[in-house]
Amino acid sequence: MPRDFDQLDWNDDCRDACRKLVRLAIVEDLGREYDWTTLALVPASSGAANIVSRQSGIVAGLLCVQVVLEEYNADMQLECFIQDGDAVQPGSVVATVSGDSRHLLTSERVFLNMLCRLSGIASLVRKFVDAVAETSAKIYDTRKTTPGWRLLEKYAVRCGGGCNHRQSLADAILIKDNHLAIGHSLATHSTDDQSDKDTPAQAVRRAREFLANIDQPYRREPRRMIEVEVDSLEQLRQVLPESPDIVLLDNMTPESLQEAVSIRNELNATVELEASGGVSLETVAAIAATGVERISAGALTHQATWLDFGLDWKTRG
Repeated sequence: MPRDFDQLDWNDDCRDACRKLVRLAIVEDLGREYDWTTLALVPASSGAANIVSRQSGIVAGLLCVQVVLEEYNADMQLECFIQDGDAVQPGSVVATVSGDSRHLLTSERVFLNMLCRLSGIASLVRKFVDAVAETSAKIYDTRKTTPGWRLLEKYAVRCGGGCNHRQSLADAILIKDNHLAIGHSLATHSTDDQSDKDTPAQAVRRAREFLANIDQPYRREPRRMIEVEVDSLEQLRQVLPESPDIVLLDNMTPESLQEAVSIRNELNATVELEASGGVSLETVAAIAATGVERISAGALTHQATWLDFGLDWKTRG
């Protein structure tokens, strides 16, 4: 069975990352003093409000709402009617928040910001996933995430039905063009043209030798995956005999991708192919139809727009 990167579910690391962001948001909103508007107009009392979707999409971030409430006031309660990953329509009540009215109003913007941002990512990812549903290709995210938000944004990708690429630089060896150019020039003290770069095949051999000889405390099991980027079919032919786990096909046309799949099937069918570059909702179906197993797209996180949610106060009686 092909190896894959670790896939992220909500865990303690996600919760800790969320808590750090919430504390920063509290400093932004309240670090200078108080919520004077709420103190002036809202008496100390208990109340409740519904979190309501204003658009159709996929929910992600309800678990973040709970963290926000805990950071503002431990006595506030969250009752969820759906789960992260569920679909909503305009007017869907996804949860009810109850407790101190002042704390609810003060925390409103923070938890809605997180819910809207993460649900926007999940909703966009679901569109990509649906576009390739008739193929065997899987949609993967990238490290093009908002600083500090990586775990939460990758969690949102999972809520949308996508897959996680590596979470950090430590999770795999991913050899790209600049590694070939810079690594060779520094090792040889050469500043000549690109003919002096290591080839992808040479780089895979060097990486595997490095992993085989690495000493404690750097060694970690299971063995790290090796992925290598190529930008031509000739490079693909050269690297396949080295059996990297994945070959990343950079900015290739659907025609070239289809030929790449044929070459892979002939030379080394155990290697998976990942298409990257130029991936959009308009192009992803044609890319998936070529037979590649993986499609990675930075757009999943850096091009997503927010899914709108609002807080509707519940009247008494």
